[in-house]
Amino acid sequence: MDEDEQADAFFEELLGAVDQQLESDSTPYVRKQYDRLTKAGLSDDEAREAIARCLAEETDRMYRSKKPFDEKAYRTSLEMINPGD
Repeated sequence: MDEDEQADAFFEELLGAVDQQLESDSTPYVRKQYDRLTKAGLSDDEAREAIARCLAEETDRMYRSKKPFDEKAYRTSLEMINPGD
């Protein structure tokens, strides 16, 4: 598997995690931002991908810094998604 295939596989895993977060009672803020994005005109896939990019950034930060997942930073990142971009 080359780097592009690995990146694609990782992003698919992130999309799966987003789907779980959308259904989970412990992450209502993810559903709130998803609803905001779709009401602003993004498709389901576009909204899920935007959320997955935020999750990827926080996951990358976590691995690079060797610190735990920062839920507050993740929430802030989600809130900053501009559906017009």
